[in-house]
Order: sequence, then C-alpha cells, then structure tokens
Amino acid sequence: MSKKLNPQLQHNIREDACCETHLEPAQLFCDNDQVTLCGKCLQSQEHKNHMVYGIQEAAENYRKLFQEILNTLRMKLDVAKSILTDEQERMRVIQEEEQNFKTMIESEYSMQFRLLSEENELNFLRLLNHLNRFATELEEKSQEMLQIATFLNRSESLLLQCLEPAHITDLSSCQVRGMNPMLPVLQRHITLDPETAHPCLVLSEDLRKVRIRNIQQGKPCHPGRLDFSATVMGLESFTSGRHYWEVDVEKATKWQLGISEDSADRRGNMPEASKVLLTGSLMGTSYTFWVFPPLKKVCLRKQMLKVGVFLDYEYGQISFYNVTERSLVYNFSSLTFQGVLRPIFSLCIPNGDMDSDSLTISLPHVPS
Repeated sequence: MSKKLNPQLQHNIREDACCETHLEPAQLFCDNDQVTLCGKCLQSQEHKNHMVYGIQEAAENYRKLFQEILNTLRMKLDVAKSILTDEQERMRVIQEEEQNFKTMIESEYSMQFRLLSEENELNFLRLLNHLNRFATELEEKSQEMLQIATFLNRSESLLLQCLEPAHITDLSSCQVRGMNPMLPVLQRHITLDPETAHPCLVLSEDLRKVRIRNIQQGKPCHPGRLDFSATVMGLESFTSGRHYWEVDVEKATKWQLGISEDSADRRGNMPEASKVLLTGSLMGTSYTFWVFPPLKKVCLRKQMLKVGVFLDYEYGQISFYNVTERSLVYNFSSLTFQGVLRPIFSLCIPNGDMDSDSLTISLPHVPS
C-alpha cells in the first residue's frame, strides 16, 4: 500500500522513499487521495483520472499554498491590530471628552451658585433696609403710643415674613439648559470702537451694528486698526468684575464673538492665544460651531440667533449662551487674565461681491 503524506509537507522529501506495495521508488503524489505513488500505483484503477504530480512539484505547490495562507493570516492580524489601535484611540478621545464635559458642567454650576449667592445677599441687604425704615418710623412716632401699638400689630406678620431665611435654590435642580436670572442684571451697554474696525467693516451711527462690505473704505491708517481680518473690538474694557452682553447673529453666515486682550499695537500681530472665541459658520444648509482655544467643534442642533457672552474676570471664566434656546453653548474655566480685556467681533471677509453679513449688539434689558 502507498503511504500518506503529512498535511504539512516537509521541504525535503527523501529520494529513496519506496512504495510499500510494489517496493519501487515513490516519486509521484496523488492530490486527490493525498498519498505518494510509484509508477505501478499510477497505472491502477484506483488512481485513474486523479491529479498526480511529481513529489518535488507537489511539495512546491503546497509550500506556495501554505505561504499564501500564512500571508493572508498575517494581513488579517495586521488589520485586527489596526482596529484595536483605532478602538483604543477612540476610547481615549471619548474619555477625554467626558472629562472636559464634566469640567465644563462643574464650572457652570459654580458660576450659577456664585450668582445665586450674590442674589440672596442682595435680598438680605434689601431686608435690612426694609427693617431700618420700620425702625425709623417707630422712633419718629414714639410719642404716639396708641399709633405705635396699632402699627406693631399691623406689621407683626410682615416682620416675621421678612425675617425668614432667604431661600437658596437647590443645586441638584440646576441644569446646563437654562440661564441664570442674574445675567440680565450683569448685562453691559457695549458699543464698537471705530478706531479698531477693519476697512471691510461699516459701523452704524449708534456703534451697535457692524456689517461687511467688499470695497475697503478710504480711511487713514490708525495704530489700533485690525488689518488681519474683518474684526472690530468693543469700546468698553474690563479689568475686573462680572460682565454680560448679547449679540444678534441671525444675519451673519460666518462670524466670531469673544474676548480679547487689549494691545496698544494691534496691526495684524495679535496672537491667537490672547483670544477666547466662539465661531459660527454656515456650510451649505447646516451650521457648524467651534470654540477656541484649543480649536474644538461644538455640537448644536439648531442655528443660533442670539449669543450671550459672560465674563467673570476674577474666577477666570468665559461662557457662551444660546439666548434663544436659553442654554449653555460652552464654558471656559480656570483661565488666567492679565491686563485689559475687550469684547471682539469678527465677520469673514468675502471672496466676491455677494456678502452682506452683519452683527448687532443688543441693548441691556430694562427692568420691568
């Protein structure tokens, strides 16, 4: 009988291997039955119409086959390693985004708590003033005992009510959606500084609206002119305190809002690190929003019509709000401010004569 080959063929096959049935050299290999053959075995009916090769040819064919299988497995291994690396990087990015979002939420809650605390402190001061007025009235009427007694009886319930502890909002109910009611109190009257306006920009007479045009105005060069983009700075500057303002962006397709460090020479050399910006851009039919620094995309479901900007100088915090939806867009915290800060407003310089973008600064809310 013929002898079967091992599935993993060796590189060298003995030249003197013999057929066990005919005792002749086994120099052939039947691919169908996977056995070695001699010349007489080939003539038998058992191997008729089978694929038969020489021993060396069969060994070479299987070496090539095994090499192809090995190469395929190596390629699959490389693909699997690449997928694993991509998944590990994706998990790292997700964890980093999760931490950034957690930091942003904590900063926003801290700001909300500070504003609420200040509001309650103001309420307490109003209460003290109210009580002082009562004390003054009582002292003036000390000679009229009956009127004093009547007044005290009539004021007892009011005094008890005023002396109740001020109610502090439960922080567990605070959400990123919603704006602090103290923000309108902090809203400032912001106007534009004409001496920092780019030549492509046209300012309104009340210095609250800026629009872009393609033909540069024939203005003399000014040391404070921003020449590197269609940018204008706010006339107001801040070195301390909390400040808030709102900007109508509905009529702009590409815009930037934010805070910039002031500089005596801003002629195109203002470093990007001195700015904190929110950018909106219409791409096709959808809007994309970015914050800087570092440059990061912000996911929003709808176009923003009005943007609120909040600055807390001492706590190093800048927040951007979607005023229409009354929700937080993004929050920068733990910033370090040095020197003067000013609002900054930018529009994209158009490539052709077809752009009429404009930004309008909202007037402060009038208390009702």
